[in-house]
Amino acid sequence: MKIIISGGGTGGHIYPAIAIAQEIKDRLPQVQILYVGTREGMENKIVPQAGFDFKTIDITGINRSSLIKASKSLAKMPRSFFQGWEVVRNYRPDIVIGTGGYVSFPVVLAATFLDCKTYIHEQNALPGLANRNLARRVDCVMLTFPEARKHLNARVIKLTGLPVRKDILTVDAVRARHKLGLKEDKFTLLVFGGSRGAMSINQAMVAAMPRLQHEDIQIIWLTGENGYEEIKSSLADKVDMQDIKCNLQIHPYMFNMNEALAVSNLAVCRAGASTLCELAIMGLPAILVPYPYAAENHQEMNARALLQKNAAAMVIDEFLDGDTVYQRVKELMSNPHRLEQMSNNMRQQARPNALKDIVDIILLHTK
Repeated sequence: MKIIISGGGTGGHIYPAIAIAQEIKDRLPQVQILYVGTREGMENKIVPQAGFDFKTIDITGINRSSLIKASKSLAKMPRSFFQGWEVVRNYRPDIVIGTGGYVSFPVVLAATFLDCKTYIHEQNALPGLANRNLARRVDCVMLTFPEARKHLNARVIKLTGLPVRKDILTVDAVRARHKLGLKEDKFTLLVFGGSRGAMSINQAMVAAMPRLQHEDIQIIWLTGENGYEEIKSSLADKVDMQDIKCNLQIHPYMFNMNEALAVSNLAVCRAGASTLCELAIMGLPAILVPYPYAAENHQEMNARALLQKNAAAMVIDEFLDGDTVYQRVKELMSNPHRLEQMSNNMRQQARPNALKDIVDIILLHTK
């Protein structure tokens, strides 16, 4: 059996694709898998490192900042479609899977004209432009958020959830707490903005720390690798690090992120689909700060889906400051009943069997 998987641009499209590829390979060791991405995207480094064959096509996302830039992006579409056509026709796959991002569009579109099964997975509550256009043509659309269904016209739609890393499912909170030097009876706040960080969240935390330092809490603050030293310097100007009541751990990045999630009572973070699925598995309530420049503002749609279910709070990035962070954190710390309700509601959104369900659907007709 031969399978093509395509998705790129951001880790939110790439890591689920790799998880699906690895699960298929585990079940069918003889399967041949080709990943199609772009030379410029993150997938160019991540996919080969994961051990999968990798091929590129020339396409860029639609730049909406100006009509001229958007026109240049659109002008590449016909060429990228024929490149996708050539890849699919020459490889002759039995199945083609798209996990979103502009690169998946010409590949999956070409496959719908050829003799193979086609599937797409949509991570967000508001489907991306590529998946909205592909939905009506593919054999099956799989969703992370039920709210995405109303935006799609498709033959078959399945609610599967989003694959999460296996270490999220198996982490031991007691061991993690001991390893991180944290106390079980103290409130733990986790603040992060992804591997590159989120400047607005970091700046708000710097402004909030003169008051948070007096609280009897534990804080794990992951600044991201960009600007870590600058944030530490700004913090030192506001807070005497030798004379603070709270237990503050500040790092640029944590490879054992699963442990940080497992020991925390509340998170302050962005609202990417992968992050939200990991929060749901852990039952970890959050103050979500959607990234304002995400395509079609889909992070805000993700956050609002959880806000409506009382599983999270939300602050729009534009209105985030130190006072807001402190007040929201203090409010939830002081209301353990509400925090427990949010935790239970967040856990109800979890789909720990997402990867199994997705691959079951993909391989349903292959036996």
